[in-house]
Amino acid sequence: MDKKIKQLLEEIEKEVERGNSIYPLFSSCHEGYAVLKEEVDELWDEVKKSKGVLANDEMIAEAIQVAAMAIKFIISLS
Repeated sequence: MDKKIKQLLEEIEKEVERGNSIYPLFSSCHEGYAVLKEEVDELWDEVKKSKGVLANDEMIAEAIQVAAMAIKFIISLS
């Protein structure tokens, strides 16, 4: 596996674990969607702030949270 992908997957896993230690699993698809949408909206806010083409650290952090919440959605509701 590509080193960068492995590193990102490790960061996403840490974020899933961190989130699960603070908040319970989602209790419904509606709740999971709402949390995931909130994270996507936060990513979009960071994208709108930027004039550059490449992602900055804030965008990457938000994208990791989006990925983590997508995984939490799957774990919670499948």
